[in-house]
Amino acid sequence: MNNAETDCAYNIHKKIYPASTTKILTALVALENGNLSDTVTVADEADSGKFAADEQTCGIKAGDQLTLEDLLNGLLLYSGNDNAVAIADHIAGSTEKFAEMMNAEAKKLMATNSHFVNPSGLHDDNHYTTAYDLYLIFNECIKHDEFVKIINSSSYTAHITGADGTKRDVKWEPTNYYAKGEATPPDNVTIIGGKTGTTKGAGNCLILLTKDSSGNPYISIIMGAGSKPLLYQDMTSMLSKI
Repeated sequence: MNNAETDCAYNIHKKIYPASTTKILTALVALENGNLSDTVTVADEADSGKFAADEQTCGIKAGDQLTLEDLLNGLLLYSGNDNAVAIADHIAGSTEKFAEMMNAEAKKLMATNSHFVNPSGLHDDNHYTTAYDLYLIFNECIKHDEFVKIINSSSYTAHITGADGTKRDVKWEPTNYYAKGEATPPDNVTIIGGKTGTTKGAGNCLILLTKDSSGNPYISIIMGAGSKPLLYQDMTSMLSKI
């Protein structure tokens, strides 16, 4: 990032589906248009029970109250689709209006080969991007200290007040294998954090912010791997060239 140079690029302008890497843009729009201390009341459409069993959720329920900061942590660390919808409703009043804000932000960043229709990345034929556009978006995200703080966290505990006034704590941990200890980066590379994504249409995807032994930052992106082991094998191979 310091030299603004590309060390490796392949098919960076190819149209792809982003899956949950979408959520970096959701977070960016929220950070630029909301306040972390905002109290959010979860709407019916963001209730975790509205999502299919294979769609990742953070377990929030209609009527729950928690902060925008709580929601962003669950969004980026645990990839909650319910959190994505709750954020969109809070910021824009609806997911449709929020998607308009997402597309406006992407256009502003010159991510012009992308089109977003939801805040979560759940598959839609009209929801697509490119690896290069995701780089542009992620590069803007990491200018926000709070974003970097979240993706660098080993876990986050949200304090939630239910519709009936009952309080509960929910702990969320990162989904990426480096953070979970299920993949090992090269010795000279420090993983700051990033965002995963997986759907049938998108394959297995990972965006990472890393630093080399001298502290120089790098953004690395792999999209569409056929399996999670292959995704991390490829990412580790690429990071070894830093």
